[in-house]
Amino acid sequence: MSRPRIVIVGAGFAGYRTARTLSRLTRHQADIVLLNPTDYFLYLPLLPQVAAGILEPRRVSVSLSGTLPRVRLVLGEADGIDLDGRTVHYTDPEGGEGTLRYDRLVLAAGSVNKLLPIPGVAEHAHGFRGLPEALYLRDHVTRQVELAAAADDRAECAARCTFVVVGAGYTGTEVAAHGQMYTDAQVRRHPMRTGMRPRWMLLDVAERVLPEMDERLSRTAERVLRQRGVDVRMGTSVKEATHDGVLLTDGTTVDTRTLVWCVGVRPDPLVESLGLPMERGRLLVDPHLQVPGRPELFACGDVAAVPDLTKPGQYTPMTAQHAWRHGKVCAENVAASLGIGGQRRAYRHRDMGFVVDLGGAKAAANPLGVPMSGPAAGAVTRGYHLAAMPGNRVRVAADWLLDAVLPRQAVQLGLVRSWSVPLESASPEVARVPGRPDAGPAGSAASAGGPGRTEPAEGRRGGEPAKARPGEEPAKSQPDSESAKSRPGGEPAKGQPGGEPAKGQPGGEPAKGQPDGEPAKSQPGGEPAKAQPGGEPPRKHPGRPGADGASGKRHRTSESARPRPAHAPGTSRKAAEPSAAPKPSTGARRSEAPGGTRSSGGTRSSGRTRSPGAPAPTRSAGPPADPGPEPPPNQPPPGPDIAPGPVKRTDGPAVEGDS
Repeated sequence: MSRPRIVIVGAGFAGYRTARTLSRLTRHQADIVLLNPTDYFLYLPLLPQVAAGILEPRRVSVSLSGTLPRVRLVLGEADGIDLDGRTVHYTDPEGGEGTLRYDRLVLAAGSVNKLLPIPGVAEHAHGFRGLPEALYLRDHVTRQVELAAAADDRAECAARCTFVVVGAGYTGTEVAAHGQMYTDAQVRRHPMRTGMRPRWMLLDVAERVLPEMDERLSRTAERVLRQRGVDVRMGTSVKEATHDGVLLTDGTTVDTRTLVWCVGVRPDPLVESLGLPMERGRLLVDPHLQVPGRPELFACGDVAAVPDLTKPGQYTPMTAQHAWRHGKVCAENVAASLGIGGQRRAYRHRDMGFVVDLGGAKAAANPLGVPMSGPAAGAVTRGYHLAAMPGNRVRVAADWLLDAVLPRQAVQLGLVRSWSVPLESASPEVARVPGRPDAGPAGSAASAGGPGRTEPAEGRRGGEPAKARPGEEPAKSQPDSESAKSRPGGEPAKGQPGGEPAKGQPGGEPAKGQPDGEPAKSQPGGEPAKAQPGGEPPRKHPGRPGADGASGKRHRTSESARPRPAHAPGTSRKAAEPSAAPKPSTGARRSEAPGGTRSSGGTRSSGRTRSPGAPAPTRSAGPPADPGPEPPPNQPPPGPDIAPGPVKRTDGPAVEGDS
């Protein structure tokens, strides 16, 4: 008889605790499968310290395979559930699809950023729900302070060092508190020319900071924030977000490049597709965390509306404490339903209190209902986090100790770009990459640019398309990039499969400008003009589909294989510089002799020869001396005009895309 299979969707606080408890209860009597996009459990309460440079990212990420024995980890995102067939369909990180059969299913998919119908927020704001967003915020804040320090214009400096945080709950309050300390430390070491200092703003429509906590703790947190210089504005929110700033509901316009969205969370959209009874986007369950009418289906954490037995008629809030306790009760009830555990029990809770880390030795806490502030609250807060973390305790404590005695490393690594962490995302824990199947409308909206988006990425929608590099095949998404075989009646290009070997390739004649070959026909060291053969492709229109899809991936070459122009034999460095004459018009594309050959990089060279000592002709605006007849209509378009080879650029400073 086969063992029953338990599938758990999500490895947040609820899912991780469910898997860990089931691993202990079942003891090889059931197969436990954990489906999650990442291979770690994220301890979310310490994420603001990652953004502030106190903790390294791996300190708050606990390995699933290393801490969950007898649990099989499947990397992927659930995109469909067949309740009648008892199967879960998922997509793995590389785009492959799979199916998991289950006898018991636990939905613990968690939550995503909560969006409001405010113009410009989805395009110009960033959330704070995963490691990619925290890493991006740390790099972005560091970059803005460095750019502000180098700016001579006071208006630009003020805009770059103004940071707006919307939402004065636990996350927003901690982000503003830690962020102010982080930027102040940067400015102390590198003062700004204009004498300004960073400005953090905390906005919320609520009447006070931390409205979920006791009023005394709210006053403590607000006092600490104001003492550090945070501009706290209650009863105020964002009315509109633009590229250059935000318009507040009180009519004030704030110039800024940073908008952090910490308004709240909403349940994962996965549960909405099940067609089951819902409560404000959460799946309705009974006090045993079981879906009525579905004995094989359980739900816990942020996606479940769990009745609060201590407050009849209400549901437990979406907090990490409740999710962690949901997981334990859910695991016990799942094991009991299979007959391999104890008895079912309903979920009841007792508040243990809340803690808010305000940075340094400051915090606001009420353990067991006792309000505390100052260094005592700071010690209680950090002690609670160390006790609650399922791993990495020693490493976290070591980072705290080093932060207390050493200055923080304020560097930007540039690993996460703005378009990789859109606000509107069903998977904030995973950074988007070019060509992923989930790069849809949300990704395109997020790449439109705005506060925090000062550098367009190559090849992304709305930005400059990736440049084709000499020696490599042009990207398929660029103009004139189709192979000859794909054109009606066209012959395969030389150097391509099925074609004649190109010059400079094995079995082919050396290309011009290569060792043992003739100098290139074009100007030695000169870069092809834009819109010319081998030049920079024309920019795509912003928003035109296909700019950041799978066909937009760049094919990088190694440094040694990247071509560098060199002087032709018999020419001097000065003669190798490009001419200042106007560039040829685009009509010169088809003026090459039909007898030329194409190298592997798409370079076409003439069949004419030149004596070794003759100087290379200079590029001019006039037509070539012997343009020759027009090529046939089915001739493949010309490619890059620089032959690949180990040559050195001498035509001035490098352009974008060069090394």
